Amino acid sequence: MSKMRAIQVSSPGGPFELVERAIPSPGAGQIRIKVQACGICHSDSLTKEGHMPGIVYPRIPGHEAVGVVDALGTGVSGWAEGQHAGVGWNGGYCGYCDCCRRGEFFACQTATYVTGLTSDGGYADYLIARAEAVAHVPEELSAADAAPLMCAGVTTYNALRNIGARPGDVVAVLGLGGLGHLGVQYAAKMGFKTVAIARGQDKGALAGTLGAWKYIDSKSQDPAAELQRLGGAKAILATVTAGDAMAAALGGLGVNGTFLIVGAAMSMQISPIQLLSKSQSIKGWYSGTSIDSEDALSFSAQTGVRSMNEVFPLEKVEEGYQRMMSGAARFRAVLSMGS
Repeated sequence: MSKMRAIQVSSPGGPFELVERAIPSPGAGQIRIKVQACGICHSDSLTKEGHMPGIVYPRIPGHEAVGVVDALGTGVSGWAEGQHAGVGWNGGYCGYCDCCRRGEFFACQTATYVTGLTSDGGYADYLIARAEAVAHVPEELSAADAAPLMCAGVTTYNALRNIGARPGDVVAVLGLGGLGHLGVQYAAKMGFKTVAIARGQDKGALAGTLGAWKYIDSKSQDPAAELQRLGGAKAILATVTAGDAMAAALGGLGVNGTFLIVGAAMSMQISPIQLLSKSQSIKGWYSGTSIDSEDALSFSAQTGVRSMNEVFPLEKVEEGYQRMMSGAARFRAVLSMGS
């Protein structure tokens, strides 16, 4: 029986283990992908550390997987062997409701399919995925370029195109990390007057390279006051995970502005009076579907948006994971399967 390499976690909080497994066969409605690259995302810690109940171990993490279609299960249409394909964080497909296809996985109590959590993910040479979860990947994008777009990319792209702003509006991106460096690129390519907010003057040059119109150093400047000097932001995309940083920028919203959160901060302080007096809103945004991923990938290929990655061989998964978890990676960590 043919074998594949895989990185598995055998128990919550356990180490990464490089093992050999039989290459799985796709069942009805499934696609087998020969993985070429897989992003290491912070959400992989849910599997690695056991932060989400219900995960069955051993489990292969990874929900930013890109490769080529290797085999099709019965009943799969619209796909052919050899096509470039990717799998992101896709919940649901339980057959009881449609909430996960609308990106509402965490509101669903019957979800049965999430890549790398409830099914084995992309830290392996091969991956089995439901056909509904698979996205076409443009040939212009390499596997390593495309992999982070399956989660970080679609999250920021999908949020920005639903943020309620129009070309020419002031849109701020809070944070210049793994999500933020993509958010600034997408916002600029969408025609917004893009304001990047981060800590330290040294990040100003990076912000400009990514396409930012203005840069605000939140270490030495008041981001809310600076945004108000620009007339107030139509929208602020918060990619950071610090509630105090979010609260400091919230006052920079203009009338009818939207504060859209994609960073998983545990809490933040808000001013109800501010929201009431200026008809503002605070909203969270969750990733997207496979169709949203295709849109993000196509937009990236056409406009030149690219993730800045540190690439590691599969055997160096621990090093890549620790670089990602510590925030030291610039800016996404990606595993390469070497094929």
